[in-house]
Amino acid sequence: MIGLGAGRPDRVVAVGAHCDDIAIGAGGTLLTLCMARPGVRVDALVLSGGGGEREQEERAALAAFCPGADLRLTVLKLPDGRMPAHWEEAKAAVEELRERTEPDLVLAPRTEDAHQDHRGLAMLMTTAFRDHLVLRYEIVKWDGDLGRPTAYQPLSEDVAERKVRLLQEHYPSQRHRPWYDREAFLGLARIRGIECHARYAEAFDVAKLTLNLGG
Repeated sequence: MIGLGAGRPDRVVAVGAHCDDIAIGAGGTLLTLCMARPGVRVDALVLSGGGGEREQEERAALAAFCPGADLRLTVLKLPDGRMPAHWEEAKAAVEELRERTEPDLVLAPRTEDAHQDHRGLAMLMTTAFRDHLVLRYEIVKWDGDLGRPTAYQPLSEDVAERKVRLLQEHYPSQRHRPWYDREAFLGLARIRGIECHARYAEAFDVAKLTLNLGG
C-alpha cells in the first residue's frame, strides 16, 4: 500500500445532512487533523436539526471533535428525510459555503449512500467543489450500503476511543438507536484499520485525485 499525503490542509470543509453525520463518518479524521494542525479553519454545514436540541448537540460535539480549530458551523432546518423535496434550499446553502471558502480538503457523504439525504448532499458537493480533494465518508446503517473504500486515515487507539466516547457523550438523543453503540463504531474502524495495516482507521471514497508527482 502506498501512502500519499494530501499536503498540510489549512482550510477544511465538512458537511452532513444530519447532526452527527460528520462526527460518525469523519470524527476521528477531524480529531487527528485538528490536534496536528492547531488553528486550522473548519467550515461545517449541516442541513437539518437547526433551532433545537439537535443543533445544541452538534455545536458541542463538533467543538470537541475540532480542538483548537477555527470552527464555523451552520445548522439549517431542512426536514429530516425530505432533502430531495428541498433541493433548492440545500443547493443554495452549499453554493454559499463554496463562495466563502477555498478549502484544501472536503469531507462529505458518499454518492452511493443509501439514505436519500446523504446521497443528495453528496451530489451537490460534487458539482460545487469540482477542483478539490473530496473524501466521502461512510455511515454504517441497516441498509447494508458499505462499499470498497479507496482512501484511509489511520487512527491511533487513543483517537478511536476518544471518537466513540465523544459520540456517546454529545449525542444523547441518538443513544436509543440499536446501531448507535461502541461495538458498531469501533468494529467498523477495526475492519478499516485491517485494510490499511493499522489498528483503526476511517475510510473514504475518492472520485478524482489529481497528482503532482513532479512538484
